[in-house]
Amino acid sequence: MTKRSDSAVTEKIKGTAKAIQDKILKKQKPTMSTPVRSLGNVKYRSDHGHFEILGKNKVRTLTVSTVKTFAQTLKMMSLSKELIEKSDMATKREAYYISKNWGKAGFAEQPESDTIMDDVEAMFGVNREQLKFIPEEKGGEVAGNLIVIDSDAKGKKLKIDCTRFGSGSYSIPIDVEDLEFSSNAKFILAIETAGMFQRLVKYDYWDKNKCILISMGGVPTRACRRFVRRLSDKLKVPVYAFVDGDPYGYFNIYRTLKVGSGNAAHLNEFFCVPKVKFLGVTPQDIIDYKLPTHPLKDVDIKRAKDALKNDPFVKHHKPWQAAINQMLNMGVRVEQQAFAKHGLDYVVSEYLPRKLKNTAKFLP
Repeated sequence: MTKRSDSAVTEKIKGTAKAIQDKILKKQKPTMSTPVRSLGNVKYRSDHGHFEILGKNKVRTLTVSTVKTFAQTLKMMSLSKELIEKSDMATKREAYYISKNWGKAGFAEQPESDTIMDDVEAMFGVNREQLKFIPEEKGGEVAGNLIVIDSDAKGKKLKIDCTRFGSGSYSIPIDVEDLEFSSNAKFILAIETAGMFQRLVKYDYWDKNKCILISMGGVPTRACRRFVRRLSDKLKVPVYAFVDGDPYGYFNIYRTLKVGSGNAAHLNEFFCVPKVKFLGVTPQDIIDYKLPTHPLKDVDIKRAKDALKNDPFVKHHKPWQAAINQMLNMGVRVEQQAFAKHGLDYVVSEYLPRKLKNTAKFLP
């Protein structure tokens, strides 16, 4: 991943601000242009393995109706410049509270602040960490055959052995770009739920199968996705995803991990894992393993039908179309923990071994 230097980002901010000032001095209406961040403005590049942003932009012109949003965007740019110059950082939540000093340009709610932050990120083609804005959430958890080489605050190299956390695990940091790795793992298993991750850790699954376990904790953060991507590139071993058998698990979690999202299309090239394959839980698993289920909710049905109609990734892969239609016809969803019906060790002793014998049949 190519990172812009701090000076390059500040120069970009100053250049944009100067262009706006020049237009105002010429009594012209200044504009700001940002890429449209949605599935409607991406295409699936199967040759590259990720969503690629198209050319649609939203242009914001300074008018009476847009003056507040315009001012908020400029203030967010100014805050980023200040943080870079001070070698400081702010969480997304802190940035929201800082805006309370901006008078009428302050944000009423954090979602407003987050949207403007994302606009600035897309405008400059950088990630928000380069703007010195960091998320509140953790990056994910890791256990297994992996040594992470990090540095402390003084620059001293530290070797972190992910086999030596007992019943705990290594927490993925927010910035993973400078980490180095050493491992003899045979594969990487990315897991949706913390509960299933803990189950596999408790049963020493990583030790018995020489693998790396990663808890995504729901929709994987960008740090988690970048961590898995860097592991995939470095170790050259298979990556498998193990998530709930529902539209949220399929699209919001798995598809985001594999090819990215519409909202972050300008960065998908770096924050996706094209080589990951879908281990489960599939609609067919419900039948094959006689799993207890729950009825699909209205939101599940809508999400599934929207994916069939609008998701470029799903439209490209017929096996996914078949799986989604099978789920809709069955009218049910399933959780990872459903395997407990057959015993707490069933997922370790039966399900995963049987699935991993037929990786060629995994959904793409």
